Amino acid sequence: MADSELYTSREALRNHLMQGHVIPAHPLALTAERKLDAQHQRALTRYYVAAGAGGMAVGVHTTQFAIRERKLYMPVLELASLTADEALAQAPRPFVKIAGICGQTDQAIREAITARALGYDVGLVSLSEWECEALPDDLVNHCKRISKVIPIMGFYLQAAVGGCNLPYRFWRRLTEEVEDLVAIKIAPFNRYQTLDVVRAVLESGRTDIALYTGNDDNIVADLLTEYTFPVDGKPRSQRIVGGLLGHWAMDTRCAVELLQAVKYNIASSMIDPFLLARGVEITDANAAYFDAAHNFRGCLPGIHTVLKSQFMMEGTWCLDPRQRLSQYQQEEILRVRNAYPHLIDDAFINEHRDEWLK
Repeated sequence: MADSELYTSREALRNHLMQGHVIPAHPLALTAERKLDAQHQRALTRYYVAAGAGGMAVGVHTTQFAIRERKLYMPVLELASLTADEALAQAPRPFVKIAGICGQTDQAIREAITARALGYDVGLVSLSEWECEALPDDLVNHCKRISKVIPIMGFYLQAAVGGCNLPYRFWRRLTEEVEDLVAIKIAPFNRYQTLDVVRAVLESGRTDIALYTGNDDNIVADLLTEYTFPVDGKPRSQRIVGGLLGHWAMDTRCAVELLQAVKYNIASSMIDPFLLARGVEITDANAAYFDAAHNFRGCLPGIHTVLKSQFMMEGTWCLDPRQRLSQYQQEEILRVRNAYPHLIDDAFINEHRDEWLK
């Protein structure tokens, strides 16, 4: 491929990400024997495409990191990629495929090579398997090496599910030194750490890095806020343009409508208080789905419970049998489903589920 063609491809990728999209973190559908349920796995991918998502992320926390130990990484990524391509062939449009990249450098590079071969555009680099005391130099060099294989999305993962504190110095060096850093998913569930990332991007001078929220506890406020910091004595601003979220693996059509409403409000320079109230509802619902009361222990079965209720999954099984709903989580999920019917996709799913399950 000529350099000019490669640049055009990178430019198109960056432009797509900068536009801001709903990107669901793809769950893993299993049978009762904890084997891959290909029928429901395909149905989920078709659902996300039909709902209007701008991409999907596979092999990430919501897909269960344990797929690597079960030798499911390649089959799961391949199934999602092929299914998305088939669905998009019916109505072509830009759609970014993001692969979770985990492990120490040798493993991460192998995963990046696999993802690239399977048609993935971006690698979402998780540093959860690194020691939390790892030096920023080592982490940045790790990301550099992966970016030679596939463009990368940085990832600030919350500590409750395996993330580490990643200081401002790391994010500043990452933005300055890794040219093929195309986006960052900010998901520490922490306002201070969120600001570290945004400030690092602004102070680096980069204007080509798309910021995506992964803060499922603060989705709407993250999207509505214009983040402004003084840089060289002048104010500079950037927005979080979209979301890559486990929460958006459920009720994805409603999420697409929400992001459209956010964009309309931003374009009109008037923030409707209705949207702020909607943000509180979404956070309340997320507390039930993600099991905030028990430090997020039930977050994966919580997502599965919603999808099972919509017949998009056969059960709530996880690869680790110990991952199950916490006490009273089922009741909390039922409460928020009843309280906020305008946040759910039941009618849309009921209309199309049979064709997605074929």
